[in-house]
Amino acid sequence: MKKGILLQVFAGLLSVLFLAGFSTAVTAAEVKIGGIMDTTGATSDVGKDYAIGMSDAYKYINSQGGVNGKEIKFTWFDYGYRIPEAITKYKMLKRIGNVVIMGWGTGDTEALSPTVNKDQIPYVSASYSAHLTDPKKTPYNLFFSSDYSTNARACITAWFDMKWKNHPEFGKRKPRFACVYMFASPYASAPIKAIKDQATILGFEIGPDQDVSLFALDTKSQIMALKEFKPDLLWHGNTTMSVAATIRDAYALGLGANHIVNNWGFDENLPRLAGEAAEGVMGATPCAFFNQPNVKFMDIVVKSAEQYSPGVPLGKRLIRTVQAWGDALITWEALKRADKKGVDVTEPGCGPGIMKEGFETFRDFDIGLGAAPISFTATDHRPATGCIVQEWKGGKFQVVENVDLKKRWPDLWETKWLGW
Repeated sequence: MKKGILLQVFAGLLSVLFLAGFSTAVTAAEVKIGGIMDTTGATSDVGKDYAIGMSDAYKYINSQGGVNGKEIKFTWFDYGYRIPEAITKYKMLKRIGNVVIMGWGTGDTEALSPTVNKDQIPYVSASYSAHLTDPKKTPYNLFFSSDYSTNARACITAWFDMKWKNHPEFGKRKPRFACVYMFASPYASAPIKAIKDQATILGFEIGPDQDVSLFALDTKSQIMALKEFKPDLLWHGNTTMSVAATIRDAYALGLGANHIVNNWGFDENLPRLAGEAAEGVMGATPCAFFNQPNVKFMDIVVKSAEQYSPGVPLGKRLIRTVQAWGDALITWEALKRADKKGVDVTEPGCGPGIMKEGFETFRDFDIGLGAAPISFTATDHRPATGCIVQEWKGGKFQVVENVDLKKRWPDLWETKWLGW
């Protein structure tokens, strides 16, 4: 009798151990994705909304079955826009087995790129630096948007096409152009070579750059320095807060220039901060603005914001949320494709498979959200060949021109512009 009881207890223990092992196996089947975000640092004016949007997106993705039935575990850290902190957080995310990492800034993404290459971990960032688009140099760096250099070329081209011809001195002289950005910021300075090249192609006279901090609230000295040159057009490379301050001061001091802005300085907060000075400002838009009407899948983004981040009023959400969804959606699609091809996306070390069987199979993949169709190949990680340029006019954002650089300058696109 005692022997029988002991056997039953032993069998029960085996059952518990088996179930525990099974539970561990289920946990191990999670797809781990890490994140490095800026919610407290120099770019937190745009980073906070991006981080919330990324969290919303992965919650929605899990509600739709995750990666072919495998749940995604999304773990992210704030790094305060400090490169050493980003490196520390990257090492932590690698150590806990994340198979893809969602990154943020240009300085840290470019600094981490050699390590990412060695570790073979796909790194999908909010840095759209063109320096990250050549797979010969950065084979594991990706993003959904047109890159900064493409954005800059598109913006100056759209202004030249649509605005310069209406200037009273059109045909009498060259248009005058200058750049305003934080010289020491890898993000802000990333497209300067490209936009000056484009200005030369289009026949601009190029004036002196002005150094404006990402933290700047007063830029009167820089505007006064530009007055002697009398620019017709300024390129702004910073994020929204300092761009708004610069545009506001230019308006107050009567500079008389038009403005074009890189995507991280052009959002719903710009007219709120710059007021009437924002009228006519043009900028690069990698996707639609939050809750912009008649946009494919925008209803999902808005409903998810209501469901997963109810404490943040919809009226305060930005295009940054939509950008976060863009990066999350291409990652989801790549993981699903790789998983279907037999890549074990739950295991560290699967990066080459995710790239080859996932990302690099994209050909004009449509994520909706007002984004351009996305393509990646083993030799070219530029997601898009152009950019939609919009303008703040009459109290709303309006499309000025959709500039396709590959169509306009096919030889330069193919032979010269990759990676810069």
